[in-house]
Amino acid sequence: MTQITDTWPGHKPIENRYLEDEHWWFASRTWALLGMLDRCVTTDDLRVLDVGCGAGNMIHHLGRYGPVVGFDNNRKPLAVARDRGYVVSQGLGGAMPFPDGAFDIVAILDTIEHIEDEASVLRECARAVRPGGLLVLTGPAFMFLWSHNDEVNHHYRRYTLGELRRKLDAHGFRVRRAGYNNFFLFPMAAALILLRRWTGTAPELAAPDTDEDAYQVEMEPASPLMNAVLSVVGRVEAAILRHVGLPWGTGFLCIAEKV
Repeated sequence: MTQITDTWPGHKPIENRYLEDEHWWFASRTWALLGMLDRCVTTDDLRVLDVGCGAGNMIHHLGRYGPVVGFDNNRKPLAVARDRGYVVSQGLGGAMPFPDGAFDIVAILDTIEHIEDEASVLRECARAVRPGGLLVLTGPAFMFLWSHNDEVNHHYRRYTLGELRRKLDAHGFRVRRAGYNNFFLFPMAAALILLRRWTGTAPELAAPDTDEDAYQVEMEPASPLMNAVLSVVGRVEAAILRHVGLPWGTGFLCIAEKV
């Protein structure tokens, strides 16, 4: 495993890195999320739950805040997470087997859009996190950007921050930090989605329900040069999001406190 020195000041390096970490989309979201979360967290001995952890792609990053427990309903990626050495369990997000207030941070990263009954999961997250603890969410933004990617990933919806705030408020959370990501790429991304919709074209991506070897939906590939350029854009955006939310983008990031 390769040591990552790519961490914010005051945190120890993470000692494992996966293929997902090299992709501009995943890396940019991770930098933005950790930059925002670091402004809300001042210790590294917290209890963390990663709901919808999949193969554990974010557990090594969330581990900067304390020991992480992963939870998911899909055995296929969970087998990969266990091979990676993570503590994970299988079940439904609407009925999690954890005591009330067991965690300081509950993360539900690019997961809530996959769940038809989102209210049941938000209720369980509110139960599992202690008062004053944090709920951390990411996901896709704006329904008019609905695309083949949403279909392949079995999404039920995309969000606006206004809609998300109302839902979190109804479940006892107060939003502390929120913004959209992929702000600078939004015009190009929206144009590409609309062009593909108009022409009826879509990228062929491996997915668990169509490929026996796939444990998650494949990220759309980018050339090394394009990946490097987009990663630089992601770095700039993450630095901005560390201090202020951005008004639009293809995805959202949100940190809310249990009141």
